[in-house]
Amino acid sequence: METITPELLRRFDVNGPRYTSYPTADRFVEAFTTNDYHQALIQRRDAPASMALPLSLYVHIPFCESLCYYCACNKIITKHHERGAEYLRYLSRELDLHTQVIGTGQAVTQLHLGGGSPTFLSDAELRELMAMLRRSFAIAPGAECSIEVDPRTVDATRLQNLADLGFNRLSFGVQDFDPEVQKAVHRIQPAEQVFALVEDARRIGFDSINVDLIYGLPKQTPESFARTLEQVRQLRPDRIALYGYAHLPERFKPQRRIISADLPTGGSKISMLSQALTAFLAADYVYVGMDHFALPNDALAIAKRQGRLHRNFQGYSTQPDCDLIGLGVSAIGKIGATYSQNAKTMEEYCDALDHGRLPVVRGLALSRDDLARRAVIMALMCQGQVVFESIELAWLLDFRNYFAAELEQLKSLQDQGLVTVDDTGIQVTASGWFFVRGVAMVFDKYLQADRNRAKFSRII
Repeated sequence: METITPELLRRFDVNGPRYTSYPTADRFVEAFTTNDYHQALIQRRDAPASMALPLSLYVHIPFCESLCYYCACNKIITKHHERGAEYLRYLSRELDLHTQVIGTGQAVTQLHLGGGSPTFLSDAELRELMAMLRRSFAIAPGAECSIEVDPRTVDATRLQNLADLGFNRLSFGVQDFDPEVQKAVHRIQPAEQVFALVEDARRIGFDSINVDLIYGLPKQTPESFARTLEQVRQLRPDRIALYGYAHLPERFKPQRRIISADLPTGGSKISMLSQALTAFLAADYVYVGMDHFALPNDALAIAKRQGRLHRNFQGYSTQPDCDLIGLGVSAIGKIGATYSQNAKTMEEYCDALDHGRLPVVRGLALSRDDLARRAVIMALMCQGQVVFESIELAWLLDFRNYFAAELEQLKSLQDQGLVTVDDTGIQVTASGWFFVRGVAMVFDKYLQADRNRAKFSRII
């Protein structure tokens, strides 16, 4: 950690994509239509079994009972829980439209429920949703089934019900344990409540428990965040996701309720990040990459050690490259060499389904250049290295000629000790791994072309 100085962190305190995909979602276009998505599904259906990618499902549940001021997710704030039942009816229609194309019973190796807050749904509604999914797909034995949990909406009984439904991984939204910070972001949840829930989840036997944290929130100070870090050390979740808060009130209306004067300075944010890196590594967490930490015996840390780490729209994953069907309002999917996104408003989403159409409103068909660059970026983000020969064989190109400009740009990062480049490939150094987004950005053709980074979060 001695090489990860505040000065180095400050140098890389710039905006950039998170690379849950390449090209990034801001490059999706409306010219990609429902028909294009339908064709991608047909191609998956008709592909030889030997070429079929594993299948992952993401279901977006947009509802929350109360508004968290920092939130940039697609959500609907309501206390009318009857809306959940109506939403399930539309999800059922969307599932039917998929199975009409690809048939029923395709094996699913990964399922994730996100939001919003999936635990806005009642236990009976979650049971109905899982039954719908199992009627349409075959959830494979040992599949990773994860769900995002708002600690304010569950107790031990609900956690047991989630396990009974087949969920084996939980992600608790904590953000910060400090009462003043929680009040400033309108998310009050006592630390004791989270500790009790994590203890219950361990007793029930969930395979992995993740905790989300955010630094840079209003009222946070290095001193207050140090107390939160100590509580997280005591809690000892299997995984930790640590995000820097991106204050973009012009894009995300809820953030306008945050008082700008309450936000920590850039220097304080850097200090908090440095504290977190030191604290988690000292507590024997493995830095998986880009905001994610895991205990050494967690599947994510094991995948990192074994070079099996992958990345998808939910972040780092132990699953190999797979197709992803996104279900629900605003959900993003990946089928073959295409990305797609559903309508972002409930009205538009429901209207499409009312007319018997899949609710895809934009997406992207990837070019050969996109695919080659995606391979490079994902190799950097997941394995921390690029072997020139593997890219050359896969994409029939001469790496040093094709990426001559990018290799020139890497020289400054090499001078800073973040990467090494030789005749065989690119290797991200131990210290460079903490800035891997900055390395990946060099190969982002779109970002290099427009340099418009204000729409992205900070890369550290």
